[in-house]
Amino acid sequence: MSQTILIVDDERAIRNSLKDILALEGFKVDEAADGSEALKKIADNHYDCIICDIKMPKIDGIEVLQKTIISHPDTPFIVISGHGDIETAVDAVKKGAFDYISKPPDLNRLLITIRNAMDKTSLVTETKQLRKRITKATEMYGNSAAMLKIKETIDKVAPTEARVLITGENGAGKELVARKIHEQSNRAASPLIEINCAAIPSELIESELFGHEKGSFTSAIKQRIGKFEQANGGTLFMDEIGDMSLDAQAKVLRALQEGKITRVGGEKEIKVDVRVIAATNKNLMEEVAAKTFRMDLYHRLGVILIHVPSLNDRRDDIPGLIDLFLNSISEEYKQPAKTMEKEAIKALQSHNWTGNVRELRNVVERLIILSDKTITAADIQQYILYR
Repeated sequence: MSQTILIVDDERAIRNSLKDILALEGFKVDEAADGSEALKKIADNHYDCIICDIKMPKIDGIEVLQKTIISHPDTPFIVISGHGDIETAVDAVKKGAFDYISKPPDLNRLLITIRNAMDKTSLVTETKQLRKRITKATEMYGNSAAMLKIKETIDKVAPTEARVLITGENGAGKELVARKIHEQSNRAASPLIEINCAAIPSELIESELFGHEKGSFTSAIKQRIGKFEQANGGTLFMDEIGDMSLDAQAKVLRALQEGKITRVGGEKEIKVDVRVIAATNKNLMEEVAAKTFRMDLYHRLGVILIHVPSLNDRRDDIPGLIDLFLNSISEEYKQPAKTMEKEAIKALQSHNWTGNVRELRNVVERLIILSDKTITAADIQQYILYR
């Protein structure tokens, strides 16, 4: 699809010259003879880029820029100016223009500037879409009594520096609780660093957490910065902490007590300012009794305890979660959202959700792919309950 550029200049010769050049490059070109005409066209049309002269009758280019930034903030705006207007052009960039080009325009520079402006706009748009998707992916849904209590606890805990221990089955949403605490905390502008303690071999967990110095062991070919240092000023989410070795637990305890870590193979103590949120699917008091988890670390981590209930324990939330997933997954697939019959929803409410919310999302995704526009109870029987 061709991209459309609006050229705004009171000199017809300039407009014609630019139009011919841009048309040869494959762009669609619209034009306006003054600022007033430009604003009308901008209001009525979508432009991928606007090239605008500064000095024009009726409404000058600076006013066109200022009004365009308000109405179309993502549209790249390039000003063109005579040599006597350079200061004004620089001022235009400070006010939001992508760049300025001097008259007579250097055609190569003009084309490069246009491409750079459009590339930047594409990146901005893509970033917004990704942030939107991430927000949806980390959205905590639930109006059951248990979920409302969790949200109330998060509201109270998030602004503090208290450590939080989150418990619950796999797939219940422990990581969503951790993310929500970070997003509502005073550290939200700093990184949230995650580590799954169960996914890393015990001999490597210390290097992952605290980093290592070059040559500290056979494969340490260069210095490595660990998760504690990466999370400095922010939050460290330690998932499945119940699977961590006792040696690593001792070093984590020291880091929490003293606010210092030492890289593997190093001697220098490094100060770290980290809020730790931990999660586990295990009963840590049973692990303490079995001498596989340190009691002192448990008390350090568990200043605030949050238990995330299984999906089987909050079945009233299932219809809302289904609706959320139907819309978000359909949007991800760029297709109209499907609907689900009441009987189909009831069938899913009565299902045994061993994989919790994560399993429900996978099931809804499967149904969207395999079912027709309306998901029926027969679809549930065929694609879900047949196992």
